[in-house]
Amino acid sequence: MRRFFARPAAWKALVLVVTYLVLYLAVGQVVGLLFGDEIDTDNVLGTTGSIFFGLVLPIAIGATSLVGLSAALGWLRALFGRQPGRGRPWMWIGPVLVLGAVVGHLGSADWDVWTTEEILLILGLGLCIGVAEELATRGLAVKILRDAGHRERFVMVVSSLLFALMHLVNLLSGMKVSTVAVTVVYTFAFGTCMYLAMRVTGSLWAAILLHAATDPSTFLASGGLDEAVTDQTGGWSLLAALMTILMIVFALVAVVLVRDDRPAAAQV
Repeated sequence: MRRFFARPAAWKALVLVVTYLVLYLAVGQVVGLLFGDEIDTDNVLGTTGSIFFGLVLPIAIGATSLVGLSAALGWLRALFGRQPGRGRPWMWIGPVLVLGAVVGHLGSADWDVWTTEEILLILGLGLCIGVAEELATRGLAVKILRDAGHRERFVMVVSSLLFALMHLVNLLSGMKVSTVAVTVVYTFAFGTCMYLAMRVTGSLWAAILLHAATDPSTFLASGGLDEAVTDQTGGWSLLAALMTILMIVFALVAVVLVRDDRPAAAQV
């Protein structure tokens, strides 16, 4: 494995992300075979058993595998330690918009429909998603792209595209193509904001924790998995919608604003 990544190249970041997706889907199939009776396929968030076996366990195994890979490559300190380079003040806009959407979703959620156990499991699910998806795209993929000598605009765009393309697997669950297309646009913008959060704070943990808050707040507000928050009204829901729209617009602007340089510590 170390030999494969000894000569970094952009295509190896794609291989890593695709391999992770294959592993995640395979684990999901195995868990489904072993614990299928516990999983409510019509509403996977419907019971604590369904949440754990249908969602938490597969993504937790995926996250653990990525951490294990990082350790085997000797990259844990590089990935979870201080990131190279300095962010620009304008980059704070990205994480602030994401945090605003989280607040809006939490404010619009109907907390009475959830039990305490379900809420705790959904929060745990969010943390597993944050670790797995951020480590794969803003961690491993970014390091591979930087080590290959690519400049930061390229690194930001490609890592965000990889993150967005990960969500094409929703087609396998029967999601409409139009919905998947919207999801890909949103996740590219979200991935860009996560990259900016990592750059401006100098830590992958900032992206992990923001991501860990985003998915659970969306699930709690929508009441389902991969559901849009469209049937709610009020100030909180409006705030979430506004922040999401601004996030998408800002991501396009960020592609232009980000300096096409390389962090000094990455120039090795």
